[in-house]
Amino acid sequence: MTAEPIERPPTHSGSDYLLALRDKGLNEAPVELVRIQELYVSSSPRADGVDQEYARTLADTESELPPILVHRPTMRVVDGLHRLAAARSRGQDLIHVRYFDGDSTDADLLAIALNVSHGRPLCLEDRVGAAERIFASHPEWSDRAVAAVAGLSARKIAEIRRNSSGTFLNGARRIGLDGRARPVDSTYGRELASRLIKENPTASLRTIARQAGISPATVADVRGRVMRGEDPVPARQRGHLKAAPTAHPAAHRPPTTPPPAKTRSAAELGTLFDTLRRDPSLRFNEVGRHTLRMLEAAALVARDRQRIVESVPAHCKVQMSELVQGYAEIWELFAHDLKTRSETQTGTESA
Repeated sequence: MTAEPIERPPTHSGSDYLLALRDKGLNEAPVELVRIQELYVSSSPRADGVDQEYARTLADTESELPPILVHRPTMRVVDGLHRLAAARSRGQDLIHVRYFDGDSTDADLLAIALNVSHGRPLCLEDRVGAAERIFASHPEWSDRAVAAVAGLSARKIAEIRRNSSGTFLNGARRIGLDGRARPVDSTYGRELASRLIKENPTASLRTIARQAGISPATVADVRGRVMRGEDPVPARQRGHLKAAPTAHPAAHRPPTTPPPAKTRSAAELGTLFDTLRRDPSLRFNEVGRHTLRMLEAAALVARDRQRIVESVPAHCKVQMSELVQGYAEIWELFAHDLKTRSETQTGTESA
């Protein structure tokens, strides 16, 4: 039986291509039975190699193990070294395999991406080492792109890049998760996004991002800063630029919008939620019920935040922190939109 190869796109592979393979494409590849003696084992994303105790645990399971991933041109095992060791200890001659037909560099990156998302996750040291290998082969990737493949936060990746300054090529532009190249210094893009947001507050993040040449995530950060009356460019980013007579004055102006309200206690938030939950205008329409369910999940976090934090597996905490931070920015925009719409409607009614 001959498997259909997974075709590479005509453009140079990027993080989006590898993540799409990891999350969906590889699972659709045909499965073949291959002789174990035909397989080749070389490097591993793990500094300590195969954990023999874990491999024995897999060997003792009665259920059939998932197929391993093999680089067809070299027959090198890309993902599944523990499953291969388990099969050998069981005395198997054959093992189920899915093939990857890309180049060796992409195979190495796939090994990293797969090992941070399933099976026995890579430890922090292995993830840092993986990030450094990605910098060596793809220095043009953005921090978020490297973070998505290596299983670290973008902030941690930026720290690794700074500490490795001079070791890896640093270009003027980097390729993001969406495959688009953007300037490393986003100062101009942030300032332009700030002006566009003020001119058209209802414009979507993606619309502003396209016009300013920065990512939607950066636009979200700029919008939050504009809402708080802050400089759209972080101080640390301006810090490495030469001072100019016409430096951005926003940091010295009084805020154009009121500062955010003080954080309410979990009990106060619970009271607000109970009031909204009893409101018939929300309870008796579909959108209102969806909104209340969304708020109920947020109320659960407000009540049991520490217990939830403790229950999250250690290897998931960094990625979940990144995810929650992103959602927090969206929640902030949601709150701003609600308040702005309320003020607009109140002004219209009183006119």
